[in-house]
Amino acid sequence: MNYPLIIAGPCSVESEEQILVTARALAKIPAVNMLRGGIWKPRTRPDAFEGRGEAGLVWLQRAGQETGLPIATEVATPEHVELAMKYGVDALWIGARTVVNPFSVQQLADVLRGSKVTVLVKNPVSPDLNLWIGALERFQKAGLSDLIAVHRGFSYYKESPYRNFPMWEIPIALSQRLNVPVITDISHICGNRELLQPTAQKALDLASDGLMIECHCCPEAALTDAQQQITPAALESLLDSLAFRSKNTGNVERDLASLRSEIDDIDSELLQLLARRMEVSAQIGEYKKHNNVTVVQMDRWKRILADHIATGGELGLDQEVVRAVFEAIHQASIRRQSEVMEKRKDQ
Repeated sequence: MNYPLIIAGPCSVESEEQILVTARALAKIPAVNMLRGGIWKPRTRPDAFEGRGEAGLVWLQRAGQETGLPIATEVATPEHVELAMKYGVDALWIGARTVVNPFSVQQLADVLRGSKVTVLVKNPVSPDLNLWIGALERFQKAGLSDLIAVHRGFSYYKESPYRNFPMWEIPIALSQRLNVPVITDISHICGNRELLQPTAQKALDLASDGLMIECHCCPEAALTDAQQQITPAALESLLDSLAFRSKNTGNVERDLASLRSEIDDIDSELLQLLARRMEVSAQIGEYKKHNNVTVVQMDRWKRILADHIATGGELGLDQEVVRAVFEAIHQASIRRQSEVMEKRKDQ
């Protein structure tokens, strides 16, 4: 397999004309080295478009033969695997909803045992690194040697601009623990076209081994995930805008990127905790107003600050840094409580 690996094609194979027109355009882009197309689509609710099945494989096979591009599709059952192999599919990917079920993964590994086909394993829906690694290990134990991990983001309970939150530290940790290439499915991370370019660049900066991108000859007419698909022409512009980093300098840049990503995540957690602390401060302000208690209890504050400084010292933190941080937090808390009490008074 050549890297960086760029896999492009429609979310779903919808018609022979659609896949052929898209494939022909993609074949003209030198960086694209594999054609993807969904044949069976796992939909959340019944009666949605669930793919063309075997007819779609006929069309996908023809597109690959005509353009010379290797072809890839998603499989979720042993029957899917058998049909895909019948039509000469070069690479099979295991979707996020399948990876969450070790029984399903084992069934696929068993039917593929000893095969030379390329298998791409997407991360599970939940941010469970061991579950992702376990799925890859099942294929390794079945004798599959051409394995690729696909980072497609994770379901996240907090508001986010992404369809699936990247949590970059997880694919980085996987690449450190398991010797397999990791590519990034930016379409499923983003969920919309606007975020594709910066997300693709960040993936490459974090030493991703390639990208999976959904492309459609007419995205606005797509039967699935229309908002995240782009035209082949837009893909070419996107790829031209990206800086593909050399990986010949060893692990230095990847390790640094990993640490920076971890800092970003910690900062995000700190902000969430600070917001929660201010919410509790407001509740305390309400309580103090109703019970005629002053905003500041200086004796308590001095005791708490001394405890924080002592604990910080035990953790190796500079006491002046600890003092400055908690004094700033305390002042913000006083302002929040005072605002709450004044608001109650005005009402």
